[in-house]
Amino acid sequence: MSEPVRLQKIIAQAGIVSRRKAEELILDGRVQVNGEIVTELGTKADPERDHIRVDGKLLHGAQQHRYLMLNKPKGYVTTASDPEGRPTVMKFVERAGVRVFPVGRLDYQSEGLLLMTNDGELANALTRAAAKVEKVYLVKISGKPSEAGLDQLRSGIMIERGKPGARAGRVMTSPARIKLMRDAENPWYEVTLVEGRNREIRKMFEEIGHHVEKIRRVGYGPLVLDVPPGEVRELSQDEVEDLRKAVRVKSGKAVISKSIATSGAKKRAGISHGPAKKRSRRISTFPRREAK
Repeated sequence: MSEPVRLQKIIAQAGIVSRRKAEELILDGRVQVNGEIVTELGTKADPERDHIRVDGKLLHGAQQHRYLMLNKPKGYVTTASDPEGRPTVMKFVERAGVRVFPVGRLDYQSEGLLLMTNDGELANALTRAAAKVEKVYLVKISGKPSEAGLDQLRSGIMIERGKPGARAGRVMTSPARIKLMRDAENPWYEVTLVEGRNREIRKMFEEIGHHVEKIRRVGYGPLVLDVPPGEVRELSQDEVEDLRKAVRVKSGKAVISKSIATSGAKKRAGISHGPAKKRSRRISTFPRREAK
């Protein structure tokens, strides 16, 4: 007989949603165990003996974990469905033959690296604020910010909390690393964050008086974007293990492997991938120089 397991873990292992989303499903009364609706997050069940249903559908046990990297084009939302009818990133993973979900989000107009998986445990670990997993973006700005303004962003700056117009108050961002990548009237910067607040980069630059024209995520922890827009590839076993290392916890603090965190600016800018691992065709993640 198997040991009882928390419901949210069982649901995440079945590849339905992440553990955090599974908790929301339980609280919303959308989960049943042996015909009874369960709304307590501490409830445990036996995945081999109990009949567990989510939105009326019976779970069939844990799925084989899959880990995909998608180069999300702009104009897609990172949800399974959208009440406004906008296209979602699920379009790009249908042919994978397994249900996966996005880890974190890229907003509708942003593009770049999006991790998708049915491993709820890893997804939950990666999105915890305490994990401090680095996300690297190439950001095109309208106009040239002053060094004083950029230093404000590097130190942390107050931005609006939540969605625009929500009036949820203001919050201080974590310090960011910002590096000029292409000097022009509308320059490109490499921005490295360890959090993922709603439209955070756009709000940060707006606070110092500059509109963000483009955002492309090119790095997520140890992962580096290396597929064309709209394309998907499976992560290698080594890459999955590197992701696990990035969120491994010691003494209550997330530890990021130094070799991973300092893998090099060349990889982050899409200039070189290095000979260590075999990859499919490498593409540049840095935009071509635009005509003046």
